[in-house]
Amino acid sequence: MVKKEFNYDVVIRPVLTEKTYLLMGEGKYTFEVAKDATKPEIKKAVEELFNVKVEKVYTMNVKPKPKRLGRFEGKTRSWKKAIVKLAEGYVIKELQGNL
Repeated sequence: MVKKEFNYDVVIRPVLTEKTYLLMGEGKYTFEVAKDATKPEIKKAVEELFNVKVEKVYTMNVKPKPKRLGRFEGKTRSWKKAIVKLAEGYVIKELQGNL
């Protein structure tokens, strides 16, 4: 496992879809994270980046899906997703948008 110097090496980007916006109402935020990131690393990175208290971290590996572009076949990339549940009373205003 490679030591990550910065929190941005752990948390790559937020995942913003209709389903994740519904989860935000429950205090759960979804991020794409480094493939080798552990739950304690993800918790520490989110707490430091957004100045919030994380209650629980759920992780899953997203498998590649087959895609076709004309006669060319391939697959999407695989990635790791983390759903972070915040302690009650905390929100990440940067991701809330117009909720």
